[in-house]
Amino acid sequence: MALISLRVSDEVAAEFSAFAATQGGKSALLRRLIAEALAAPSPRILALPVGRPEKVTVRFRQSEMRQLAEVSHQRGMTRTGWIVALVRSRLGSPVQHSPSEHEALRAIVRELNRIGGNINQIARAANASVLQGRAVEPDLSAIQQAKLVIEAELAQLRNALNGNADYWDGRR
Repeated sequence: MALISLRVSDEVAAEFSAFAATQGGKSALLRRLIAEALAAPSPRILALPVGRPEKVTVRFRQSEMRQLAEVSHQRGMTRTGWIVALVRSRLGSPVQHSPSEHEALRAIVRELNRIGGNINQIARAANASVLQGRAVEPDLSAIQQAKLVIEAELAQLRNALNGNADYWDGRR
């Protein structure tokens, strides 16, 4: 059996270890991720643009230009940047995010990591109690509160990606 190794920062290693603990361990998670990557259908075109950018002229009506300006401004992007992001998303490139979306996604990831850490602590405490012969009685109100926090974070995630080149409509 072959061995694959890589170097990552201590912080990334710690986060990966914490996440992997919920997925059957680091090796199991890596095996699954590699299998999924190999089984994934290849994109229609190269995911990363190759070559020198070329100019394309597109004509819009005046009302459409106003809409383009408004929508791109709401997303914190230029009109050209927004149009390029839409086209690239249809060609199979990674989803293009505005600066505010990037910050929102980073905040969501941080919060979900905190939630994952809390769940790991709860699991450790429950396992320790079982090993000591004590019954574990879950606090259903705390679980419900955690569920609400997770649902709120997922709603923020959907909101951050809403309208992002039709990311949620299943066409990607």
